[in-house]
Amino acid sequence: MIYDVAIIGGGPAGYTAAEKAGEKGLKVVLFEQTALGGVCLNEGCIPTKTLLYSAKILDNTASSEKYGIKIDGQATADLAKIVARKTKIIRKLTAGIKQKLAAAEVSIVNGKATLEGENADKTISISCDGERYSSRKVLLCTGSEAIVPPIKGLDEYWTAREALNNKEVPQSLAIIGGGVIGIEFASFFNSLGVKVTVIEMLPEILGNMDKELSALLRSEYTKKGIEFYLSSKVVEIRGQQVVIEVEGEECIVDAEKILLSTGRRPVTEGLGLEAFNLERFGRGLNVNEYMQTTHPSIYACGDVTGFSLLAHTAVREGEVAINHIAGKEDAMSYKAIPGVVYTNPEFAGVGKTEEELTEKGIAYEVHKLPMAFSGRFVAENEMGNGICKILTNTSGTIIGCHMLGNPSSELIVIAGIAVEKEYTIEEFSKIVFPHPTVGEIIHEALGV
Repeated sequence: MIYDVAIIGGGPAGYTAAEKAGEKGLKVVLFEQTALGGVCLNEGCIPTKTLLYSAKILDNTASSEKYGIKIDGQATADLAKIVARKTKIIRKLTAGIKQKLAAAEVSIVNGKATLEGENADKTISISCDGERYSSRKVLLCTGSEAIVPPIKGLDEYWTAREALNNKEVPQSLAIIGGGVIGIEFASFFNSLGVKVTVIEMLPEILGNMDKELSALLRSEYTKKGIEFYLSSKVVEIRGQQVVIEVEGEECIVDAEKILLSTGRRPVTEGLGLEAFNLERFGRGLNVNEYMQTTHPSIYACGDVTGFSLLAHTAVREGEVAINHIAGKEDAMSYKAIPGVVYTNPEFAGVGKTEEELTEKGIAYEVHKLPMAFSGRFVAENEMGNGICKILTNTSGTIIGCHMLGNPSSELIVIAGIAVEKEYTIEEFSKIVFPHPTVGEIIHEALGV
């Protein structure tokens, strides 16, 4: 059989593309060598959020008296049960993906797929566990893998996978890397009472997110007991001691466990890409606005492109690729890709940051307001405040938004629509928000 679309990788990009292609009547085969759902469902987005929600409940019980609720005795966390709940949710969601793919008549092949070359009829030949398949189009969605830096003495460590399956609470934890994954795990283990230390090479945590709000979030967690070492490099591991270099001085951090959160890299090895000489984008694959690589019959979506390593980006990329294959007009836009840190409080951003605009010499205006200007926020957040920062260009068009405070992860969607559609302040002011909602802070910050 010759398939219309062969998809390698069953993560968010892969299973979304497979479902969409099947719904359009295309013959689809999906290759996945481990588990459907990819990193996001099995060792990333969903399991971490499951753990973090348990931690948020624990945090809320600790502050319940501020809301007039008295709890007799101290609330405690049962990590084994938290992990068991996480596993149950993954199984439930994986089953849901299988049902959707079955409904779309997608053929699922469990195994490692490799591109063999181009056939005489211009189809692509694929091998998997000794079997051969042919397809008119191929979509590469192989995702990414954790980077393990060459640190002297680094023998025993956790990545996100091990941290998510751990059922015993350590006394202390050193997290190497202060990006989104590292900070979310820092939040979780801090809520469980673990002594957490975060070591970051850059001057601030959370990479390319808004630096002012990143510093505020770091300050919040410093008050909660997390220790941060910024502009610091890990040079050696000596048993349960992490040796770091800070401003030329050696410093020792004691840690029962070490969690690596030093980034991820696209999975491109062992796919047979050499036969097609595809153009690269850093460690990933270069694609155009339709998600095509430099070979017109081979597309790439998700982390394998090395561009935006986010599940929601991957989902949209998968949709764009299938629409292009099916002849439907569509193109990928990266103008309003939200980024969220699911800490407590949450931190989210979309569009341009002040740092990016300043670096490029682009003029902008800042509209900033404490979250306490929202009545709903005050009613539900005795634990602290937050910030809503909106950026506009000199014409009054909304080009970025950054929020610290719950529930920023949900509210950032509103700002993302404004950024993508290039709403001006005047246009946005005409949209009616329900009252009372925390989302009204966006109107308030803009002064409308």
